[in-house]
Amino acid sequence: MTKSRYKALVCAECETSFDTNQLQSFCPNCKQPLVAIYDLRNPPLKFTDFSWSRDSMWYYREFLPILDEKNIITLGEGLTKIISLSKISKRLDLKHEFFMKDEGTNPTGSFKARGMSAAISKARELGVWHCCTPTAGNAGSALAAYCAKADMQSSIFMPQLTPEMFRFDCELMGARVVKVDGSIRDAGLEMQKQNLEMKAWDVSTMKEPFRLEGKKTMGYEIAAQFNYQLPDYIFYPTGGGTGLIGIWKAFEEMQEMGWLDEISTRMVAVQMTGCAPVVEAFEARADVSKGVEDPAPTAANGLRVPKAFGDKMILKAIYKSKGFAISVQENEMLAALNRTAREEGLFLSPEGAALIAAVEKCLSNGVIEKESRILIINTGTGYKYAENLW
Repeated sequence: MTKSRYKALVCAECETSFDTNQLQSFCPNCKQPLVAIYDLRNPPLKFTDFSWSRDSMWYYREFLPILDEKNIITLGEGLTKIISLSKISKRLDLKHEFFMKDEGTNPTGSFKARGMSAAISKARELGVWHCCTPTAGNAGSALAAYCAKADMQSSIFMPQLTPEMFRFDCELMGARVVKVDGSIRDAGLEMQKQNLEMKAWDVSTMKEPFRLEGKKTMGYEIAAQFNYQLPDYIFYPTGGGTGLIGIWKAFEEMQEMGWLDEISTRMVAVQMTGCAPVVEAFEARADVSKGVEDPAPTAANGLRVPKAFGDKMILKAIYKSKGFAISVQENEMLAALNRTAREEGLFLSPEGAALIAAVEKCLSNGVIEKESRILIINTGTGYKYAENLW
């Protein structure tokens, strides 16, 4: 079996190196995320060199940080399909097919399965027995499932407004669930308080290095699915933003290996108007977001993130790709969700529906051209959100 090319763990800001054999969270000096680095050139590797069976995102195990394959915890995550939204494309008068990568078909119903598969696998390799996270829903479901598979304990902290389906899902998998008044930020603060005694490994978004690695496999898959001719725009629902950062990281890794001659894709972060810290930072051409003091309730729970821990990395990816950030209103998102269901027969997550609304707005305003090749990432199934939608 092919071995991992994982070689280093460095701070995304100051580039300080950290011991890869010890449990790490984020850089203690500049309070920024740590990033896994791989030996991508020795020996050289072509995308045609792959020979193992395609059964999950671990098809790309050379670019994932697990050193001993016996520690891989998988439920079959990844390798999700790209769907042509042909009826929406026709309505919008697009000159090319309008594509969607459907992450709702992952185990536990969202792209979070990718990140948790990588994080829990590495946790197992480093001897962790208890993990915790705050969640707007899907991350908790994924953590509970992968910890169950790995015979680990999980403690999950979620806002009171989180749909009960997510609580039930987590508890069904054996997790301890704590409901907290307020936003995911408040859930995180309560978790930090209780974790002084729990002493669990905090796998919050970007506060450990390995969820990013699992989510970057979306980028590897997208490149392969588009025959290494990347789409012009990728619209991504941006709460914690790990998926957006991960896709861009994958593209840069592939470019370093010579799989991509250039990265032509512009990354677009989509948020809700009631909680749009990245949009506000982008419009100010800032390198970091200020955060939102009182985020408005929304059916798109995953977008109610007052301030992403990895906001500097989100904005860097947007600027480097010559992309942008845009917000949509709740009624625009809900209307897009309804139209997509009736036109394409797809029950998107509210976060995914926000992308449809954003694309429609960008085409209407002339921000993107009808000749553009557009891909959106539907990050989860809509069925878990039914309680918030009907």
